[in-house]
Amino acid sequence: MLNIIWISFFLIAFLTALFKLLILGDQQVFAQIVESLFKLSKSAFEISIGLTGILALWLGIMKIGEKSGFIELITRGLTPLFSRLMPEVPKGHPALGSIVMNIAANALGLDNAATPLGIKAMKELQTLNPNPDTATNAQILFLVINTAGVTLFPVTIFTYRAQLGAANPTDVFIPILIATYVSAMMGLFSVSLVQKINLFDKVVLAYLGGFTLLVGGLLAYFSSLSQEQMLQQSSIISNVVLFSLIICFIVRAMYKGINAYDAFIEGAKEGFQTAILIVPYLVAMLVAIGVFRASGALDLLADLVRVGVNSVGLDSRFVDALPTALMKPFSGSGARAMMIDTMKVHGADSFAGRLASIVQGSTETTFYVLAIYFGAVGIKRIRHAAVCGIIADFSGIFAAIVVGYWFFG
Repeated sequence: MLNIIWISFFLIAFLTALFKLLILGDQQVFAQIVESLFKLSKSAFEISIGLTGILALWLGIMKIGEKSGFIELITRGLTPLFSRLMPEVPKGHPALGSIVMNIAANALGLDNAATPLGIKAMKELQTLNPNPDTATNAQILFLVINTAGVTLFPVTIFTYRAQLGAANPTDVFIPILIATYVSAMMGLFSVSLVQKINLFDKVVLAYLGGFTLLVGGLLAYFSSLSQEQMLQQSSIISNVVLFSLIICFIVRAMYKGINAYDAFIEGAKEGFQTAILIVPYLVAMLVAIGVFRASGALDLLADLVRVGVNSVGLDSRFVDALPTALMKPFSGSGARAMMIDTMKVHGADSFAGRLASIVQGSTETTFYVLAIYFGAVGIKRIRHAAVCGIIADFSGIFAAIVVGYWFFG
């Protein structure tokens, strides 16, 4: 899928540029495209290298959390919930631990740990599958929860915003939390309707009710503030929560007798390696998006959507962040590149830049997750997984747009 998207950017850019040259007489369009090739490749490399220190810092901190057993504590806390959402999985089955570890890793922004944990969970669920080529209810629920992208600490987004000059990189934290909540709940509700999961079970209600009260409390609090106060308080809460998390990791490491410094250094080394590894991927996507934009194809698409939105009397500023939303279900790296492109063109602190960041954190890449997780166990019949995943995606994106206008509009 990503291959098709990447090739399409170049082919559409070429055809659009050819039209502008031959029909509209634009003799500079191909020069602009070639210029963007070199400019964006250099920019992608500079962004990747610039991320090295921040990645090393965060991955070092997260390694302390891993070694101190902090994630294991979260696992124990969430196991009762998933044992009821997936009744066909026996109590104590290793799949439950892997599922909770995967979701905890996603929530804490441990992308590198989340994917292998997710594959492990899917393989363990496959051992309970009576029809190996057909997805079970538990596998579908697990996948949809992943596509909903429950993200409590979207540090990667903060990192890119910092790198691109945001005055306060964490000011999108509360909006992302709200949008990802909507995505997760809609994904869970859609699956529960198909699978007839009892969401009124006392334990399930307790967990979902607690999460809902948390988000509802934030909504109630922020709705009582002016926009200036809302931004200020959101920033304060975001920074307090993030730094408190770091302190929790360190205190837990002290309690367990873990050498926090050595753990940090081990994780920081991974940060450097990660920064180097993302260079080719970021170059590939930013260059493709760059030629797509330089040809005028992206502006043409945005203008068509903008005309449609204006024709019904709605505000069209969200259209500038729409490329990230449209790419998100297909490719995480593609959506990330779209987010970066939007912040570079409009500014990290612009409405479009902030909204693209919220959209990026609101949901996951449905088709990528489908391909990776189901492909790992040879499942061909995915049943209602894609439909429920798309429902979660678009619910999160819609929520991101609404909350973006609420906080920054």
